[in-house]
Amino acid sequence: MKTFAQLNFPGRLIAVEGLDGSGKSTQIYLLKRWLEAEGIKVYFSEWNSSELVKSATSKGKKRELLTPTTFSLIHATDFADRYERHLVPLLRAGYIVLCDRYVFTAFARDVTRGCPPDWVRGNYSFAAAPDLTMFFKADLEVSLNRILEGRPKLKFFEAGMDLRLSTDPYESFKIFQGRILDQYLAMSQEFNFHTMDANENVEKQQVLVRKLVSERIDLKKFKRRSPLPLPPSLLVTPEAREAEEDKAA
Repeated sequence: MKTFAQLNFPGRLIAVEGLDGSGKSTQIYLLKRWLEAEGIKVYFSEWNSSELVKSATSKGKKRELLTPTTFSLIHATDFADRYERHLVPLLRAGYIVLCDRYVFTAFARDVTRGCPPDWVRGNYSFAAAPDLTMFFKADLEVSLNRILEGRPKLKFFEAGMDLRLSTDPYESFKIFQGRILDQYLAMSQEFNFHTMDANENVEKQQVLVRKLVSERIDLKKFKRRSPLPLPPSLLVTPEAREAEEDKAA
């Protein structure tokens, strides 16, 4: 896989990967806010957010109808739609694009669920590699505790309950996420992940994230001519937003 820089795109793509509860979503959200404050042209995209399949995915999850193959194909469709209609056009326009999860999520999760590795990778063969991929490596207990701090119980697929690994969702989570972690570690060198210690506190991690991004990317090239003012709203982390959505549901 060639990076967008190697393909001579004007923009740059930064992706974050990690287990559920690793804190990666908080880190990329804070990075986005910082880049906006610096007047950088930035766009954010997250996994499983395409309007094309979002409602179908939600219904399938609620009714527990999704097989590993169906799950994989839906997520590949989601990614392809966002890649073609959002990511590539904005990279051509000279934006820094931030992705909360990229193709590596499928490589790890779908293979853990039993899909053939070559088949999964083939579904994403059209995608270029990120210019920087940060892998937030957290202990399983840390990830689990962070999730449970925001809501009372684990989600069915998040815990891998569809794989019948254990009748106890917490034990199932550890087994499932542990296997996903193994997949990430196996990919780390192949795709040049920059591993971050996700057990550290949020502030210390964010300092390192900003330092790494500043070292890898010449941010001056992505400055807006007229910086956009930030909205005077309170900082809301993805975890807080998810808690509100769960409450509304």
